[in-house]
Amino acid sequence: MNRFAATRRDVLGGAAAIAATGAGLGRARAAEAASISIIDAAGNLALTRAGFDAFAKANPGKVSKMTYTSATAPEIPGKLIAQQTAGKVDIDLILGGNDVLAAGIAQNLFEPLFPNHAAALPKLDVLSPMAARLQSAAQNRALVVTVCPGGPILEYMPDAVKTCPSTAAELLDWAKQNPKKFMYARPANSGPGRAFMMGLPYILGDSAPRDPNKGWDKTWAYLEELGKYVEYYPTGTGAVMKEFGEGTRTVIASHVGWDINPRVLGTVPKEAMIQPIKGFHWIGDSHFMCVPKGLSADKLALVLEMVSYMMQPSAQAFTFDKGYFYPGPARAGVTIDMAPKESQDAIAEFGRPEYAKLIADTPIELPLDAEPLVYAFQRWDQQVGAKVGK
Repeated sequence: MNRFAATRRDVLGGAAAIAATGAGLGRARAAEAASISIIDAAGNLALTRAGFDAFAKANPGKVSKMTYTSATAPEIPGKLIAQQTAGKVDIDLILGGNDVLAAGIAQNLFEPLFPNHAAALPKLDVLSPMAARLQSAAQNRALVVTVCPGGPILEYMPDAVKTCPSTAAELLDWAKQNPKKFMYARPANSGPGRAFMMGLPYILGDSAPRDPNKGWDKTWAYLEELGKYVEYYPTGTGAVMKEFGEGTRTVIASHVGWDINPRVLGTVPKEAMIQPIKGFHWIGDSHFMCVPKGLSADKLALVLEMVSYMMQPSAQAFTFDKGYFYPGPARAGVTIDMAPKESQDAIAEFGRPEYAKLIADTPIELPLDAEPLVYAFQRWDQQVGAKVGK
C-alpha cells in the first residue's frame, strides 16, 4: 500500500471511529440547526429538490440552510477524496447515477447504509419491484431514490428521417449514409449514452453482456465503426438534446426520461418519435442518495433522517416531475394522481402510450456492477471517444 493510500485509510478510519463512538451522543443532545450541502451529479434535483426543501421547512430547528450545487459525475471522486484526506468533509449528500455509484464504491468513498444504519432508514420492502431490482447495484452503499426503465431507444425527427433504423445493422448503415447526423454523449456522464453502450451487447448477441473486458467483442467493434460517422461526443446529454432540437442531429440514442422531458420543456419538438432497436433490453436507470464517509455524528444522524424522509410517499410524488426520469418514484404505491397537477398535465400530454407495453414486454437488466462499469467507461474513452474524427 502506498503512503497516500495509508494516509487516506487512517483518515477514514478515524472518521468512522468518531462517528461510531459519538453516534449516541449526537442523537441525544440538542444540536444547533445545521446547514446541509447536497451535490447533484445526475440532474436529480429536478425530481427531488421540492422534497428536500419540504424536509427543511418541516424541520426549522434542525436545518438552518439547504445548499445545492452540481458537478459532473467524474468530478465527484476527486472532490470527496480531497475532503476526506484532509479530514474536513463539507459535502453531506451526493445525488448520482450508476456512474457516481460505481466510482464511489470502487474507491470506498460512501458510508455503508445497510446494515450499519438500517434502523434509521425505511425498510427496503417499501421499494417498487423495479427499484428493488436496481437497488441491488448499490451494494448497501446508497439508497435508490428515483427509477426509470432507461434505454436504449432511438429518437428521431420524422420530418428529416422518413424511416428510422430499427436494428443495429440498419443504424450503422444509416450513419454511414448520413455522417454526423447520429449522436450520443460520453457514457461516463450520460444516462442515454451509458444505456446505449451497455445495451448493445444484448442487441448484438455478445458472449457475456455483463463482462465488458472479455465478453463485448462485437460491441467494441461496432462502437468503433459507428464512431467513424459521429462528429463528436458531448460531455452531457443536455448538449445532445439541444443539437437534436435544433436539427443538427436527426437520430440520437435516448431513453424514456430524456425522451419525455425535453419535449415538455420545448428543447425538442413535441413531434419527435421513438424507435426501439430490435432485440433490445432495458438497462434500468436509477439515481441514488449517497452519504460520504467522514461526516460528524450529528451531521450523519441528520442526513440519515433526511434520506428517510425522501422515501415517504409525499416526497416521492414530486419525482414524477415533468417526465425527466419517468416514472420516477422508487417507492411502491406512489401513483401519478398523487403528483402535483403540473406533473399530471405534462405526462398526460407528452407521455407515450407505447411505453406501457414496451416496459411490460421487454426485459429490464441491471447496469454493470461497479468494477466492470468503471472498466467500460475507461475503455470507451480510450478506444471509442479518443478516436472521434479519426
